[in-house]
Amino acid sequence: MRNVLERPPGSRCNPPIKRFLDIVLASAIMVAASPVILLTALAIWLIDGRPILFRQLRAGMNGCPFELLKFRTMRPAAGDKSHRDYASRWIEEDKPFTNGDRMLFKIAKDPRVTRLGAFLRRFSIDELPQIVNVLRGEMSMVGPRPAILYEVEMYQVRHRRRLDALPGLTGLWQVSGRNRLSFDEMVSLDIEYIEHWSLERDLRILVRTPIALLRGGV
Repeated sequence: MRNVLERPPGSRCNPPIKRFLDIVLASAIMVAASPVILLTALAIWLIDGRPILFRQLRAGMNGCPFELLKFRTMRPAAGDKSHRDYASRWIEEDKPFTNGDRMLFKIAKDPRVTRLGAFLRRFSIDELPQIVNVLRGEMSMVGPRPAILYEVEMYQVRHRRRLDALPGLTGLWQVSGRNRLSFDEMVSLDIEYIEHWSLERDLRILVRTPIALLRGGV
């Protein structure tokens, strides 16, 4: 499959030690979270039916597409027009939708999301299948948010620098208050992370992630 972007291989924040950490942590989480994973799959099957997993092409490192896995949180026939409109405003205009005087940095009360799906999203349980993406080497435990392919089509040259690293389950943006940041602010954090990567920083982000999760930031 042809890359979304023709870019030289990124290596600054992709050393072997990072891959080793990914395998160790992803394997441990897979084992520890297996009861939650099984119960979630069963709940989706009983309440919302099949399919249990949501699969979507995302832009990986250097723009190479990969199939991202999530627990399904939307109705099977849900389209993506509302999210495309949101992404266009967020990326191209660098501002979110508004609801009166209130700024919205994500789609509020998305009608495509099921009641069970809303619960799974609130605690990021829907993201657990991405552990498989990490074990496959398509994602890392820490890195930039994995972009949807139509989002990448809207990127300016500077934005494409965030594709120089493997996308992550969590990242600097996620633990820095993602719902309060503009797209350019998110890109700046991703570039900062890539240019100043260290194992110690990855560990700090991983420690901060549960706190951000409880606050609704991841």
